[in-house]
Amino acid sequence: MQIHDHPLVGAALGTRRAIRSYSFGPADDAAPKVYIQASLHADELPGMVVAWMLKRRFAELEAAGLLNARIVLVPVANPAGLNQHWFGTHMGRFDMQSGHDFNRRFPDPGPALATQLEDRLTDDATRNADLIRAALRRHFAASEGATELESQRIALMRLACDAHLVIDLHCDWEAVAHLYTTPDAWAAIEPLARFIGSEAQLLADVSGGEPFDEACTSAWRFLRDAFGARFPIPMGVTPVTLELRGVRDVSHETAAHDAQAIVDYLIHAGFVAGRATEPPALRRPATPLAGCEYLYAPQSGVILHRREVGERVRAGETIADILDPLEDRLVPLVAQTEGVLYARHWTRFATTGMLVARIAGNGPARHGELLAK
Repeated sequence: MQIHDHPLVGAALGTRRAIRSYSFGPADDAAPKVYIQASLHADELPGMVVAWMLKRRFAELEAAGLLNARIVLVPVANPAGLNQHWFGTHMGRFDMQSGHDFNRRFPDPGPALATQLEDRLTDDATRNADLIRAALRRHFAASEGATELESQRIALMRLACDAHLVIDLHCDWEAVAHLYTTPDAWAAIEPLARFIGSEAQLLADVSGGEPFDEACTSAWRFLRDAFGARFPIPMGVTPVTLELRGVRDVSHETAAHDAQAIVDYLIHAGFVAGRATEPPALRRPATPLAGCEYLYAPQSGVILHRREVGERVRAGETIADILDPLEDRLVPLVAQTEGVLYARHWTRFATTGMLVARIAGNGPARHGELLAK
């Protein structure tokens, strides 16, 4: 195991932080690469515990000579957000200086790489993939951030840009296990959904806002769109964001299950040597992210849930009520979509317009930016 610290731009005198990464397995660029990070939203802690367990497992697998890939692990992907506390409440999703979501606005190097590579691409898809990965490494090695937040984005992209598989560990407010990936990547990710026990598989090529997982694929997509008619350009990277249930689902038991599921998947995919176990049945089929219904509070009040996360609901069914005790008013939140109630807000008091719950439906119902704000 190799340990590396990646310094960030200091936000103020005496406050310079660093991202710590752990590397396992073969160190040469010719080996396949797996990148796993946790807690990019710094107050989402289930993945941090899973990453800690994975660190110990990967060290054992490395010592046994069982790693077929270089694995880079970042258990704490957002040291800046870890330090944001407001009167005892951790504020880890948004940068308190800029207001930016820590998992948005990652850079897209596609246009810059197109200029560099147009005259170098060939008829050999493997050769093109090697050229693209090398160009990505050079691009982010030469990139700098003017702020702590920008330097943190660039540091994470330096670590992940040349990976073949990217796993970004998150969680939701209150939720069942679910995941986000692209339609092209779904076939490769489907066994992971089975091992984890994911109950909603949300697919989109572009969800909007430049989140980390899509930033890892954006250059490959841009180059395929620009040159795919002339040169074979593979997908390059398989990205997935795993939502490990809710913010309070932090325990030895759930983390051990999830860490084992990820190791089982890496064996199944050939990144780790060993006997691959048969993944369990897929709990729910994949659906388009555009098919999700987001239910917002039409008034302020106390949220009284009627259905639990993981339940399948029907269109026209009341999933919660919003109580205004001053006006004796009880307003129902009614589903317009049939699907799985996969996530809801952990707070029980709604401000007007607050996102309360999300349902994974089948038909595309939304356009534009598809992720929750």
